[in-house]
Amino acid sequence: MTNQISMIHLIWLAGSIQAAVVISNFALPRMLHVRQGMSPVPKFLRQVFYVHWFYIVFILAFFSALCFGFASELAGATALGRFVSAVIAAFWLLRIPLQWFYYDAETRRLHRALDILYSASLIALVMIFGSAALKRYW
Repeated sequence: MTNQISMIHLIWLAGSIQAAVVISNFALPRMLHVRQGMSPVPKFLRQVFYVHWFYIVFILAFFSALCFGFASELAGATALGRFVSAVIAAFWLLRIPLQWFYYDAETRRLHRALDILYSASLIALVMIFGSAALKRYW
């Protein structure tokens, strides 16, 4: 019983982390000077970029909502919940090498504290959802 309650609390923590990522995406375009950087890009490619950004943020908000609305299922109460936890864990796991090896090192260095915080968040999300996916707590 204690393990399942702890896992539910961790799922809520994961929901909070994902909500923080969603909220941070409102300030990120200004901080990274996205408008100026995208100005030389053809209009259609800018539109594709913004639509994709919106959809990613929407998915993250959806993941966060799942954590708050269906924590027990994501914590292992059902096979479907464990599967969704595995999908979310894979989503965030794939994001780690992009953060560390693909993104511009100079930009990451300029925003080192945020980079470290985000990397720690990615690791926490993978650990929480991976644990929920692999272990039945009920």
